[in-house]
Amino acid sequence: MKILIIGGTGTISTAISRSLADSGQELYLLNRGNANNTLPSNIQYIKADINDEQAASESLRGMEFDVVCDFIGFVKPQLERDFRLFGGKTKQFVYISSASAYNKLPSDYIITEGTSLANPFFEYSRNKIQCEEYLMKLYRDEGFPVTIVRPSHTYSETAVPMGVHGRMGSWQVVKRMLDGKPVIIHGDGTSLWTMTDSRDFAEGFIGLLGNPHAIGEVFQITSDETLTWNQIYQTIARCLGVELKPYYVSSEFLAAVSNYDYAGSLIGDKANSVVFDNSKLKRAVPDFRPKIRFEQGVRNTLHYVLSHKECQIEDEEFDKWCDKVIAALENAKKEIL
Repeated sequence: MKILIIGGTGTISTAISRSLADSGQELYLLNRGNANNTLPSNIQYIKADINDEQAASESLRGMEFDVVCDFIGFVKPQLERDFRLFGGKTKQFVYISSASAYNKLPSDYIITEGTSLANPFFEYSRNKIQCEEYLMKLYRDEGFPVTIVRPSHTYSETAVPMGVHGRMGSWQVVKRMLDGKPVIIHGDGTSLWTMTDSRDFAEGFIGLLGNPHAIGEVFQITSDETLTWNQIYQTIARCLGVELKPYYVSSEFLAAVSNYDYAGSLIGDKANSVVFDNSKLKRAVPDFRPKIRFEQGVRNTLHYVLSHKECQIEDEEFDKWCDKVIAALENAKKEIL
């Protein structure tokens, strides 16, 4: 197949790009070329900023693809641009949405593709919902061959997945663990969550490419393993060989006392118990079976992060904020008692 990925070097898409290239597919990446040196040499690159529509159009002139995948479409105008660029020029357009678009207060904690979409807490998710609605209208009205994919919390080798972290990523939380400092966990750590290794995600995703059963459909792709946040943090600490010192803080309090978007990322997403049912994906891609348990995947991630200084981005602002939150709550306990 002749496949174009818009992006291709991110947390989720890197594993897909590597797998497609290794399997001998005719793969093109359209991006600005900032991180392509980490990928196989047989990938072909179209250097352009997709947000510069005229330049992208000129770079794509005369080209058609079996599949086009957009990993960096976040708002409806970007998808309108994609339709102008690729309408009539691809047999399948795959849009990467987000499982955060699901209504996280449904009548059933089991999440399927039929779970309603609603997220009043997270603008990112509301924008994804608008993008999905626009694309499905194009499918119905114009026959645009759309497939929508909803990842949940997917991680790669370059960053340790956490629930509460600052703007610079999760390294500061790892460093707090290594330094023996308390680590903030939202709620009481007992809500259910799913962590998906990007290599498992890639297997399910690639199975949808060129798949006639995927046109006009929506699929979620996650691991089948469900963990509590306590288990997630305990696993990370165990892999680091340190004692976990959890400090539990309600998601509502965290959202109220920070400039981080915890109202969206926690209240609108990670604070809620969810279990994903991947039955629909497995019917379309019978060979899909997530193989990488979180303990295996995060051990690989920690090994990579600890051996690559560029992944160890310190966040002094977040570190001080954690200490301030913990000190304030400890003082409140003393005053009440």
